[in-house]
Amino acid sequence: MKEFSKEVYLKWYEDMTMWRRFEDKCRSLYLKQKIRGFLHLYNGQEAIPAGFTHAMDLTKDSMITAYRCHIHPMAMGVDPKRIMAELCGKATGTSGGMGGSMHIFSKEHRFYGGHGIVGGQIPLGAGIAFADQYFDRKAVNICFFGDGAARQGSLHETFNMAMNWKLPVVFVVENNQYAMGTSVKRTANHEDIYKLGLGYEMPCLAVDAMDPEKVAEAAYEAIERARRGDGPTFIEARTYRFRGHSMSDAEPYRSKDEVAIAKKDDPIELIKARILENKWATEEELEATDNKSRDFVEECIEFMENSPYPDVEKVYEYVYAQEDYPFLDKLEN
Repeated sequence: MKEFSKEVYLKWYEDMTMWRRFEDKCRSLYLKQKIRGFLHLYNGQEAIPAGFTHAMDLTKDSMITAYRCHIHPMAMGVDPKRIMAELCGKATGTSGGMGGSMHIFSKEHRFYGGHGIVGGQIPLGAGIAFADQYFDRKAVNICFFGDGAARQGSLHETFNMAMNWKLPVVFVVENNQYAMGTSVKRTANHEDIYKLGLGYEMPCLAVDAMDPEKVAEAAYEAIERARRGDGPTFIEARTYRFRGHSMSDAEPYRSKDEVAIAKKDDPIELIKARILENKWATEEELEATDNKSRDFVEECIEFMENSPYPDVEKVYEYVYAQEDYPFLDKLEN
């Protein structure tokens, strides 16, 4: 694995501050009703994509996740401007404005969603890994899901098949402590979600996911195991989301004091402290990075604002693959 150098830490700081500002700006746009529907923010969980993409081979490995999906594709190389445009339903978005917040997708960067069905991406991640194995691509799929999705039956079916076939996939539960508004301790007889892997003799572990170094170390070992044909790993990435489940979440299930305590482990502040401790940058230089991140997010907003909405004629274009589908002519009339 690449070493945790000065350059890596400075890139992490730049990326993670931009991601945080991007999500904060999305919140503002939602309140202004420029982003409609659902909006699930990622604040507090930035160390996970930072660590995983450090350990991945971005020329061939792939990623799939749930509907809290703005930051993962950025980490994979997708242009944030196009993501912002997609969030606002603009034609320049990653899916032409047809997907929205919960369905970011990029075939080019091997980011396969953004899935609204809870746990629906778990068997899909294994399917992508099966294709990689079948075509001998030496690639690995990283399949993310939330702690609520870990209670879905599809997880067990997928784990069983993935172990039987030794699929090149790394399953990652982003345990941010709450499935919507229900705490992990109320959803099962145990709180160590990673132990679900033991029933399938799948290598499994928990990792402090507020620290991108620890995430990267666990990710690299799991990815290399999958790449050499030894099958999947199940990682419980223990993190915390600083905002509600979605913008409609009033958060009655937790106190402000709990959130304040969690913020003491802010992954961005951790990265900043290590940079300063190692004298890799000064406070002034990091402030300049913050300003650069802020300015870039404003560029994303400008790109979105200057982009058109999709043409009305596009409304039926992606519904039917069959061009002469019965009754389609009646819809047009």
